[in-house]
Amino acid sequence: MKQALVRLLHTLFERLVAPFLRAASRIVIRYIEQPTLSYRPLQFIGQSALERCLRPGDVVLIEGNQRISTAIKYLTQSTWSHAAFYVGYGPGLYDKDGLAANLIEVDITRGVEAVSIAKYIGFNLRICRPAKLSDKDTRIVVQFMLDAIGNKYDIKNVVDLARYVLPQPPVPLRHRRKMIALGSGEPSRAICSTLIAQAFQEIRYPILPRITRENAREVHHIRHHSLFVPRDFDLSPYFRVIKPTLESGAFDYRKIIWSRTDGKPPADREIAASAPPSLPAPARKSASAALAWMPSFRKTESRKAETR
Repeated sequence: MKQALVRLLHTLFERLVAPFLRAASRIVIRYIEQPTLSYRPLQFIGQSALERCLRPGDVVLIEGNQRISTAIKYLTQSTWSHAAFYVGYGPGLYDKDGLAANLIEVDITRGVEAVSIAKYIGFNLRICRPAKLSDKDTRIVVQFMLDAIGNKYDIKNVVDLARYVLPQPPVPLRHRRKMIALGSGEPSRAICSTLIAQAFQEIRYPILPRITRENAREVHHIRHHSLFVPRDFDLSPYFRVIKPTLESGAFDYRKIIWSRTDGKPPADREIAASAPPSLPAPARKSASAALAWMPSFRKTESRKAETR
């Protein structure tokens, strides 16, 4: 009797309530996926330069430009709002537009999908590489991610999505990480880092384990994958940060052409701009005058201190 009643209630929920919740969720998703106007890219690395230094198994962190990205960055107190997993062109993947793909990511609407690194050209990125990962374990992690492609997650839980509507949700600092994993569980997996964490846990590769001391030795404890956020791969002592500009070997700071204004180098302009407003008028006119005036000012202050 109980089981029949539960089945009846579940059927009524799926037919009457769930469609309404999914419709409401789609409205919320359209809102939180809108780009923000305040996004500011601080670097530009071309697609070919990125692909030359990426290897299968790398985790690519992205500073997103959507409203949901702003909320995730606030909740995780980090620059990074999204993570993708690099598998290379070997598996022969294609994105939704039929173009060759080399990344696997989780989209809040489409679920797990393959995309091209070209999607994130012009975004602020960071490449995190697991250290000393064997070829065998790399294949296991890559295969886990490949097997997840096509997984769809139910979006009927509006509560799970509403946490991202406010750019700065009023949540105490100690509870912000837990808020990422709040809810029914399914939509929570739309946070890309949880799937990647699951993949590395398949081979028991550490990301940010909880470490305790037992019998005078360190014991590592696996954290639940739902608690991982993109910045954990950046903070992990077991992942190297890869800089494409440096990896190319062509970087030479002596060959950088710096812009100049009125014949003054940037360093002088910064000193002049940061000079206190109480400086004499001649000293405020130019950075060189400010530099010439500062030693005498320090001597005067030193004499005053000795007099006291």
